Amino acid sequence: MSEATFTFRVEETLKAEFSNAAKANDRTGAQLLRDFMRDFVQRQQEAADHDAWFRRQVQLGLDAAKAGDLLQAEEVEAEAAAWRAETRRGLTRARKP
Repeated sequence: MSEATFTFRVEETLKAEFSNAAKANDRTGAQLLRDFMRDFVQRQQEAADHDAWFRRQVQLGLDAAKAGDLLQAEEVEAEAAAWRAETRRGLTRARKP
């Protein structure tokens, strides 16, 4: 793995507090900053993946609607009512000792 140096400016007090906190956790500031950077990159990738998935789902829905593959409001409400009833039954069972 090739390495590069990352230089940036930070207030002296913040740098000192960060270094002390890192030492208290048996880590170096550099180790923690690398961890933070990896976590940030991972979260950004997960967000981008979710956005792409969501956009695909929306497009599938739009395509289905254009093709006439739709549910009537009554069908949707009946499914939702059944789901709510099942959820209530589960909550009731969970409350009983």
